[in-house]
Amino acid sequence: MVTGSDSSSSEQPVTSTIDGIRSLSRSDLLERWTQHWGKEPPKYVSRRLLELSAAWHLQCRMYGGPDRELRRLLRGSGGADAAKPSIKPGNRLVREWNGRTHHVEVLDKGFRWNDRTYRSLSSIAKVITGAHWSGPRFFGL
Repeated sequence: MVTGSDSSSSEQPVTSTIDGIRSLSRSDLLERWTQHWGKEPPKYVSRRLLELSAAWHLQCRMYGGPDRELRRLLRGSGGADAAKPSIKPGNRLVREWNGRTHHVEVLDKGFRWNDRTYRSLSSIAKVITGAHWSGPRFFGL
């Protein structure tokens, strides 16, 4: 971002160009997405996301985009492993359901609930509720 006393005057063309993105038709926004990403956007992508994407790409062209370090950090911050909670053996999970408190012990390979061992929290959540649940979500992880 530009700093200093003349920052507002140097920001004006960018701001007005970004504001102009809102006046683009949906088909123009879809075309911009396709040009930048090299493929069509997901079928039900919102207009707002198309606008934000176009504005972000414009800012990247004008200011150079994220630096190498930020891109590296962003690449390492997502993915399947980032979404998995890590629970260590010996921990206890507690959840109240329909007026009853359930205690689950985390084992090296699985979970113990009601003197039985289960491979996943989801299987325990299903027994408790009678419906399919994401086990980590059910237990608040």
